[in-house]
Amino acid sequence: MQIIIVGCGNVGVTLTAQLSGEGHDITIVDTNAKKLHLIASKYDVKGVVGNGASYLTLLEAGIESADVIIAVTSMDEQNLLSCLFARKAGGCHTIARVRNPEYIKEINYIKEELGISMIINPEYAAATEIARLLRFPSAIEINTFAKGKIELLKFKLPEGCKLCGAQLKKIGLLVNKCDVLICAVERGGEVVIPDGNFELAAGDLVSIVTSPANAARFFKQINIETNQVKDAIIVGGGAVSYYLAGQLCDMGISVVLMEKDHSRCEELSELLPKARIINGDEIDRDLLLEIGIRDTEAFAALTGIDEENIMLSLFAKRHSNAKIVTKVNRISFDEIVDNMDLGSVIYPRYITSEYIIQYVRAMQNSIGSNVETMYKLIGDRVEALEFSIREDSPVVGKPLMELNLKPNLLICSINHQGKVITPRGQDMMQVGDTVVVVTTNLGLNDVKDILK
Repeated sequence: MQIIIVGCGNVGVTLTAQLSGEGHDITIVDTNAKKLHLIASKYDVKGVVGNGASYLTLLEAGIESADVIIAVTSMDEQNLLSCLFARKAGGCHTIARVRNPEYIKEINYIKEELGISMIINPEYAAATEIARLLRFPSAIEINTFAKGKIELLKFKLPEGCKLCGAQLKKIGLLVNKCDVLICAVERGGEVVIPDGNFELAAGDLVSIVTSPANAARFFKQINIETNQVKDAIIVGGGAVSYYLAGQLCDMGISVVLMEKDHSRCEELSELLPKARIINGDEIDRDLLLEIGIRDTEAFAALTGIDEENIMLSLFAKRHSNAKIVTKVNRISFDEIVDNMDLGSVIYPRYITSEYIIQYVRAMQNSIGSNVETMYKLIGDRVEALEFSIREDSPVVGKPLMELNLKPNLLICSINHQGKVITPRGQDMMQVGDTVVVVTTNLGLNDVKDILK
């Protein structure tokens, strides 16, 4: 597809890298000529220097023939104006990043009146991801397929767990009536799509695919707590913290929010009447202990400084057994951060780009591709994809054991008429099914791409 990306900030660069890598025709637009040329050269895409909210600039970028425009500059109004001009000029799909909390209650009105296809608020999306994790604190990461019927969960295998030392083919003997498939294991910086002979070990980061009900039974049988947290401490009073505190209060979770700026505390006190707002230095160890970090069930480090968030999470790790969430904005050292045992690490720009790429993939679905949902996992080294099965697919009606599948690829789940099946060798994919595949073979666009 022909895609125009307006804005070469962190999200714009992430989108350029991922979408160009999937073979799309990308044009990037930015007022910073030096930065634009560096990115265009690195990813071999077209660059146009100019204001993305200018009609003439958009014409130069090829808006009349574009399939979609993605406006992700730092200015909400510019993003909305870019999309408005794009709709008038070419009638393409339009995606705008809108961050101002004042617009959150008007999103549907803005979409309808301006004809914008999708509006994404990175901070709200990040807060929603965190809230989902605090509903299920044993998980490090949760992704959903088949409209929530199937979940992909990642968790750390603790010392003493009954699965430690077990081969995957024998797990059925250890847990009863839990239709769960282990689809990926991270160990020592390496990623494995395991077979039945793979042996689990304490400290492994294990990803499973199953239904929500089966996930709950599975964790209960291996003695890992799955109940929603009762209370949470949030450090930092920015937009993510505001959205998260509101969602947690609505879930009945007791919230303490700590922010060092006095005027922001007063504002948050009015916006969040159910939360306890503390005015104090986020890195004041004594204050953190005083407000109950030793006893809290969840701790979220959400300041605007990555280094502070990392140190806060390490401090919480040492002094509590809380479910820990760490927000990281910069992704230059993501491999190092991921190895620091900071609980669930949230990258807002990854979440934003993931939502947008899911939309683009859905567009592709209508013009040839059949990817319904896609998540990039484990530092972009693994993809989890949900394919829709069509009548002309070469995989229809054949037992899975007879398919000549690519290596490092696992068919994890089949959703057949609303029934979730953990597939075995004799199972078959039928027309109308959706199928979840986890693989290290990146860039699959059609279910037939799973074959050699």
